[in-house]
Amino acid sequence: MRSFAHLALGLLGAAAVASAADAESDVHSLKKDNFDDFIKEHDLVLAEFFAPWCGHCKALAPEYEVAATELKEKDIPLVKVDCTEEQELCKDYGVEGYPTLKIFRGTDSIKPYQGARKSGAIVSYMIKQSLPAVSPVTEDNLEEVKTMDKIVIIAYIAPDDKASNETFTTLAESLRDVYVFAGTNDAALAKAEGVKQPAIVLYKDFDEKKAVFDGKFEKDDILSWTKTASTPLVGEVGPDTYAGYMSSGIPLAYIFAETPEERKQFAEDFKPIAEKHRGAINIATIDAKAFGAHANNLNLDPEKFPAFAIQDTAKGSKFPYDQSKKIDAKEIGKFIQKVLDGKVEPSIKSEPIPEKQEGPVTVIVAHTYDDLVINNDKDVLVEFYAPWCGHCKALAPKYEELGKLYAENPDLASKVTVAKIDATANDIPEPIQGFPTIKIFPAGAKDSPIEYAGSRTVEDLAEFIKENGKYKADAYAAGAEKAQEGGDVTNAPSEETAAPVPDEPVEHDEL
Repeated sequence: MRSFAHLALGLLGAAAVASAADAESDVHSLKKDNFDDFIKEHDLVLAEFFAPWCGHCKALAPEYEVAATELKEKDIPLVKVDCTEEQELCKDYGVEGYPTLKIFRGTDSIKPYQGARKSGAIVSYMIKQSLPAVSPVTEDNLEEVKTMDKIVIIAYIAPDDKASNETFTTLAESLRDVYVFAGTNDAALAKAEGVKQPAIVLYKDFDEKKAVFDGKFEKDDILSWTKTASTPLVGEVGPDTYAGYMSSGIPLAYIFAETPEERKQFAEDFKPIAEKHRGAINIATIDAKAFGAHANNLNLDPEKFPAFAIQDTAKGSKFPYDQSKKIDAKEIGKFIQKVLDGKVEPSIKSEPIPEKQEGPVTVIVAHTYDDLVINNDKDVLVEFYAPWCGHCKALAPKYEELGKLYAENPDLASKVTVAKIDATANDIPEPIQGFPTIKIFPAGAKDSPIEYAGSRTVEDLAEFIKENGKYKADAYAAGAEKAQEGGDVTNAPSEETAAPVPDEPVEHDEL
């Protein structure tokens, strides 16, 4: 048996190794006593608030380290704060889940980091943050500016064209997190680039390398063109691109393939189809070995590849291609046209409709979603859960208790439904970022659901229903009346309190 002395030496040795690792790291580890001073000493800082036990934090760590090393040369420091040790500091900055990344420009200007959690994306995002909304372009730096990022948008506008300059600047301010914007008033530079003022040129390191805007010089038109011109004809769905595809507003066609060679060949085969439908649908390959589970979200067999499916990113509709057929670009081109023409019915994944509702929480499936959530005059609270989600399992008894507050009171039951749906086994129209997600659909305002962000206690959830539902149903008052009548009060709101815990992510959000 090892002695306490040996154990102590072992711990000291481990501490020395950890200290050495921290010393070699380009990520600054901060605490409450030095955090604010460090932030004030630097113009721009990215801070990660983490917990050592958090799996997503562990996955981020090496990417964060690589980004810190690259950004060190740009004088953009990356820092981290261990929220298990610095609880007060994390609370001060509104940290509710891990990891939380925030961008600091001093302690008064703070905003969330909204990029992907990969080193390249972090570097690109933070460099954009360090630049002005519109970087100045001259004859001397034009070529350098063109290659500052994968996509660079340069405006060539005359100095006296106030309206065009304002339009471009407004667009740049709104999209500075996404693209690098630059501009020049030099007519000679515009001529050298083969355009006439006012003009916008999008430079990119893929496809045709350069796109010129020839539409009406208005923000919405430029924005629409930018989204189309900045998207590869046949790109690849991955951690750095997934969010962009989802926010594009047009359908996304996935080509699942297991090898780089397959994906490269499919990309070539599908380019003519992508060109034909550019602006109407995005087409991209996806690594079936790394992200094959996502096929299940598109109602495909996640064990059979290659495969193809289309997802309407705005409506959530899914159109899987028959997996018994070969992935042939020409034939799938016909399928794409039919989907765009509305001639293909979307696939709906749904559990069987329950023969009867058992228990105080109403069980929803895809085929009953509209009736039980949307097409009624009740306030409906819905938990979107996953069977494997630990946080969902922990919530279950409290959610049942919440359901009883309303289901066992006739007056409340006529106004409020507490419901749940397995979001992994049913298609749902709502965008879900993590499990569990809880939303209320107020009567008369079903198209504007409100997401719950408080502690998962019965009393707080009941208060949420009261504050946000049309009927302002008060479970506390109902419970008090029942108590005065000598009724059973075991279903009164629990007094248990719990700090918010970080949500478990939706499977495909890890793309």
